[in-house]
Amino acid sequence: MKGISVIGIDLAKNIFQIHASDRDGNCLLNKAIRRHNLKSFFRNLEPCLIGMEACGSAHYWARELRSLGHEVRLMPPQ
Repeated sequence: MKGISVIGIDLAKNIFQIHASDRDGNCLLNKAIRRHNLKSFFRNLEPCLIGMEACGSAHYWARELRSLGHEVRLMPPQ
């Protein structure tokens, strides 16, 4: 999908919620993705900024997404 600049991920146990927007903040995508489909979803995207809450599995996903060329930022849960 072209035009995606920033993605927010709500990490969960099995289903993750993805919200993607362009440089102007317009929502381009808002969908749920199963855990086993997450890496292939991001593999097909151009590198972008990804934000997610720092939780138990966030560091694992940050490493995986960085290996695909994305910039990942972890945020405190507050």
